[in-house]
Amino acid sequence: MMCGITGTPGTGKSRIGNELARRGLTVIHLTDTVGPYVTGMDEERDTRIFDVERWAEEFVPVDGFVEGHFAHLLPCDRIIVLRCRPDVLKSRLALRKYREKKIRENAEAEALDSCLIETFERYDPSRILELDTTGRDAAFCADQIGRFVKGETPADFGHIDWSSFLEIGS
Repeated sequence: MMCGITGTPGTGKSRIGNELARRGLTVIHLTDTVGPYVTGMDEERDTRIFDVERWAEEFVPVDGFVEGHFAHLLPCDRIIVLRCRPDVLKSRLALRKYREKKIRENAEAEALDSCLIETFERYDPSRILELDTTGRDAAFCADQIGRFVKGETPADFGHIDWSSFLEIGS
């Protein structure tokens, strides 16, 4: 069974993926798989451009977890959408030395539920878990994910509303 962990940059995908790997589970960090599909660099957005469709088409499924911003584009059996309160997300991205414009863009995407909406458009609701990582450590989140994957926790999403963090007029 392939389970995806997706979310806006800074929501904790790598951190939680590392915790799952520490527990002996197979975890593929999707950023490690896109190299052959990179077609350029978007200097303005400070990000690599890659052929997402070809990458998803050629991705070899694994029995375990795939974590990354584009995990929801793969044919996962279950998908976890990590969320983080936008003000906390901004702090996390600033520590990574992201440019201000990129920080704002990602915080807005989080406030607008972008990854959740994209996931909902592709997956049956019974396969989606939305998990708020704000103030929660990797072990707690990994435990929640483990219960969902085992079927001990039902699918659940649509309860998080970060819209009050949108910066009108900025």
